[in-house]
Amino acid sequence: MLKEFDATKKKIFRIMDDDGRVISEKHLPEIDDNLLIKAYHDMLFARTADRMTVSYQRQGRIFTYPPNDGQEAIHGAAAQVMRHEDWLVPAFREMGAWLAKGATLKDIFLYFMGYEVGNSWPAANHMLPISVPIASQLVHAAGIGYAIKYKKQDEVVFAFVGDGGTSEGDFHEALNFAAVWKAPVIFIVQNNQFAISVPFRMQTASDGIAIKAQAYGMPGIQVDGNDFFAMLKTLQEASQYCRTGKGPLLIEAVTYRKGAHTTSDDPTKYRTKDEEEKWEKKDPLKRLKNYLVTKDLLKEEDEKNREEQYRLEIDRIFTEAEKQPAYPLGDAFKYLYAEMPDDLQKQKVDYEKFLLWKESNS
Repeated sequence: MLKEFDATKKKIFRIMDDDGRVISEKHLPEIDDNLLIKAYHDMLFARTADRMTVSYQRQGRIFTYPPNDGQEAIHGAAAQVMRHEDWLVPAFREMGAWLAKGATLKDIFLYFMGYEVGNSWPAANHMLPISVPIASQLVHAAGIGYAIKYKKQDEVVFAFVGDGGTSEGDFHEALNFAAVWKAPVIFIVQNNQFAISVPFRMQTASDGIAIKAQAYGMPGIQVDGNDFFAMLKTLQEASQYCRTGKGPLLIEAVTYRKGAHTTSDDPTKYRTKDEEEKWEKKDPLKRLKNYLVTKDLLKEEDEKNREEQYRLEIDRIFTEAEKQPAYPLGDAFKYLYAEMPDDLQKQKVDYEKFLLWKESNS
């Protein structure tokens, strides 16, 4: 499949149409029916949590947040393929993948509330912190891949970035060295059509992102990122490719960010209603749900109260996170270096003096 849909052939890989009908039976991935139903429910939970987090932010109960709405099939497929020992190197818009790797929703809430402990992911094996600096995490992914190969370990790195990240030097450096080292890294570009407000057509003169893989000597494939089956099949084959020592590969998952870039952004300033309605027809959850209902794997009447149940659970977890005691002042300083340098120590002392002054003058 990786050869059949190689980026040089300029064919996007799809298994389902926009209505959830299978158009390529031969490419359907192997997945147990119960796992498939769970994957759909996990995606629905992640979407519900995502939308509620945006609502919490609008209420002033959480800081700036990057919505995931519309990109759930990419994360849901990765959740089915990543093993416990594999590495997840995230950007900042992969809620479903974080949860699948072992991060809790409370961890995620605490992170976006500003708690350093929220980024430690104690139950998530081999998961790096959320990376807000664009594409810097890809260089780390290449280095982890090099270490895996050097130690002869059976592990794969799943590294995420947005389409805007492909305009950063770190993206090209990471792909180059991963290819030279034949490191087992799957670079997953979530091409959601906009880098904040910059449309994809203004980011590159290339015919898509996947084609860039050719310059570095690795396979590249463009996939319908809203097609759960296509993403699952691609990641299954990509994982096997890496595990057999063939090196890295690049996946361009073509999707659409339905929400804002972050909650401090207004997408109505740079995109049209017509465009949003066009992409709404390609919604990943609707497509997978249609497939499941058609196959009698899901019944509409059984699903009626599911979202409400999720909402109650998510609200309970958020309320629990809100009750977290104020974090120690030192947490804002001590996690940047193994040993705090003098200038940072001075900043900490100056801030402590400021707090004392503030308290005495209140």
